[in-house]
This record gives sequence, structure tokens and C-alpha cells, in this order.
Amino acid sequence: MSVAKNIEITSTSKISFEDAINTGIQRASQTINNIRGAWIKEQKIDIADGKVSEYRVMMILTFVLSDQE
Repeated sequence: MSVAKNIEITSTSKISFEDAINTGIQRASQTINNIRGAWIKEQKIDIADGKVSEYRVMMILTFVLSDQE
């Protein structure tokens, strides 16, 4: 039997939405074990001087809780 938990994180990138997603998952993986999935809840951009300056994603990560022994 496994139990999973969801957390919400926000990640940014100056390159693309895909880079923001990968950066967020990579960083979360440094402190959270057993990440099994992600739901991209929201995508936003910042604009400066008429151009996209930053891509931002809000995502919900699902991870399986470790068994206690």
C-alpha cells in the first residue's frame, strides 16, 4: 500500500515554459524523494519593453511517502 502527497511549487525561467518546468522538478527532487507526477496548473509570463522577460509555471507535484521502518 502506498500513500501519496501533493505540493504546489512555482518555478521561473528566462528561456521557456519547458525550462521552468524542468528546473522546478529538478530543484524539488533535491529535497523530495519519490516524485511520481506533475500537473501544470498555471502558466504566466512577465513582459518588459514589449518582450517576454520571464516564464513562470505553477505546478502540483505528487510524491509517494516513504515507508517507516
